[in-house]
Amino acid sequence: MNGVKPYLMFAGNCREAIDFYRDCLGGEVLFTQTFGESPMSQPGMEDKIMHTTLKVGDSIIMASDGNDGEAADFGSGISMAMGVDDPAEADAMFAKMAEGGEIKMPIQETFWAIRFGMLKDKFGVNWMFNCEQPHGEQ
Repeated sequence: MNGVKPYLMFAGNCREAIDFYRDCLGGEVLFTQTFGESPMSQPGMEDKIMHTTLKVGDSIIMASDGNDGEAADFGSGISMAMGVDDPAEADAMFAKMAEGGEIKMPIQETFWAIRFGMLKDKFGVNWMFNCEQPHGEQ
């Protein structure tokens, strides 16, 4: 497990969030275990996600409902950065992820990218979508 992998802590809606990300980003859920399926079962948490792993492209996102009952606060100081090779795919993913969320910067061409946009999804997680210029075309 070398490398840095984001671990998102939700307050009860982890399954909904991971299903949303899987559908929007074309990911694959590799593993999911509820608290009830683990030795760490807690009253009222039996159906909540203790740990899940979502593969998106070559990356892994991990998540849980184990936020000790606190509301999830993803803050403004970190964003999930999604790299996409195809501009049309970047536009489609961005549009799906923006549903119910807040667009911070519409996806558009920039001086460094064919497509770039920022949003806060409906779960409060910040995302940046980037489709780089082919090398040598900046």
